[in-house]
Amino acid sequence: MRMWKLPIPYQAYINEIALVFLYGRPVKWTQVSEGTDEAFAKFLDVIKRTRFNSKIRQCKRLAGKETESAMLFRVFKDDDGNPDVQIRVLAKSKGDEIYTRWDQYENLISVAWGYNVREKEDKVVYHFDIFTPEFIYRCTKKSLGWQVEKEINFIGKIPIILFQQEKEWEGVEHLINREEWIASRNADTNDYFADPIAVYNADVIKNLPEKGDVGKALYTNNKDGVQNAMAYVTWDNAPQSKKDELDFLEAHILSKSFTPNITLDTLKSISQLSAKALRTVMMLADIKASKRKESHDELLDRTGSLIGAIIGNVLDVSLKSQCDELSVAHEFQEPFGEDIEADIKNITACLDAEIMSNETAIEKNPLISDTALEKERIKAEADERMKQQQSIFGDDGGEAGAQSFSDGDDEEDGEEDEEKKPGDEKKSKK
Repeated sequence: MRMWKLPIPYQAYINEIALVFLYGRPVKWTQVSEGTDEAFAKFLDVIKRTRFNSKIRQCKRLAGKETESAMLFRVFKDDDGNPDVQIRVLAKSKGDEIYTRWDQYENLISVAWGYNVREKEDKVVYHFDIFTPEFIYRCTKKSLGWQVEKEINFIGKIPIILFQQEKEWEGVEHLINREEWIASRNADTNDYFADPIAVYNADVIKNLPEKGDVGKALYTNNKDGVQNAMAYVTWDNAPQSKKDELDFLEAHILSKSFTPNITLDTLKSISQLSAKALRTVMMLADIKASKRKESHDELLDRTGSLIGAIIGNVLDVSLKSQCDELSVAHEFQEPFGEDIEADIKNITACLDAEIMSNETAIEKNPLISDTALEKERIKAEADERMKQQQSIFGDDGGEAGAQSFSDGDDEEDGEEDEEKKPGDEKKSKK
């Protein structure tokens, strides 16, 4: 007889909820430096073309499951001979081996990547690439040793962003195993007793039904309390203590892994809540996301610096001076969106109180996706309105007319002054 083994996928659920509350919505990048508009526009273009938002979600999901993953920025020449960049996600489950070297101050010295490549005649060759800020060592394992090729790292930085953490369900593994064990035992018990079993009046039990049998029957005698010729044995209810333990396990698995219990009933009750209220309901996941941001802030800062180096040193060297001065900031966005109405009211109030500039208001406006383009549109509309006013009122002519009118008044006043005589004032007094 076999026992059921029913795995409950708590791990995947916990890991996915943690991912959604950190990178459910793309990271928002903003330009902090001045005079680097072209470099920042190229920066956003690289983010879009490399599908950075998708890649970073893959890295976070794999790191939450495997404790380690990485993003490799690969620079190369496209079919037209122009420099380009792409991102590859590295993880053990994808056949990648990641090795790192750190100094005593936790600064990354080098990263090595081991992988297999299927070459001609289906021959699998092992490669081992070592990345340092100055050089890249391409190592290939041959039958008689290693072939090593040394390349200059034109980027000037290690082109790998490393994700390391503990498993998202760290600390609740035993609780998950216990609930799976109880569920498996319940399934096994149901196979034995959930269906009615016929009991026949006989001197001795002649057969014992198997767990998977249909139409189970037991043969017994009158001493066992079966008065009629035939009766049925049924299982009235499961022990209450077992149900209490299952409820206990589920509650502690989710709460101790900082995971909200999102069910259909929960979604119905929170469907009309604002973003601020949703954040309160999902506080456990928000706490866990805040913890992850401690390390991911550093990762995103390094990502911004790395992309700037790739642009200035490889993709577009004409922007190198701007890339050296470029400073970008990042912002994690709420997974359920922001309370747009409240944000716009706050921005309007700040503008009315003159404690926020129009430019900052544009950058903070959640309805605006491209702040640079919006500023250009607003400036173009303002220039158009100015031209219309000039065409209607003729500002240049009006100023000239006003000046001539003023000069004429001065001349008339002068003529009147000349006509007056010193004695006139005395006469008027008399």
